[in-house]
Amino acid sequence: MPLLIKSLPAFHFVMGFLLGSLTLAFLLRIILTWYPKIDLRTGFWPLIFLPTEPVLVATRKIVAPIGGVDVTPIIWVGLLSLFRELFLGQQGLLTQIIF
Repeated sequence: MPLLIKSLPAFHFVMGFLLGSLTLAFLLRIILTWYPKIDLRTGFWPLIFLPTEPVLVATRKIVAPIGGVDVTPIIWVGLLSLFRELFLGQQGLLTQIIF
């Protein structure tokens, strides 16, 4: 049990980094929807495209585009922000256990 408690700060950091990275990737996907001619499979863009596209494809099956606008990245930014606040925020569950 003490090993688990000692590893919580590292887990907190890694989880925060991953959630922040995913949120940034989805924010970049929102911006990239303004530029439809950019090929997301070449250059630097696969770093953003590959981790986000499977999630967005599954979400698009549930939420159709509204007025021709794909809102699924916006939904994921909101969900990731909520999850990050609930677990890693100032009064988050994991933060309260650690501190």
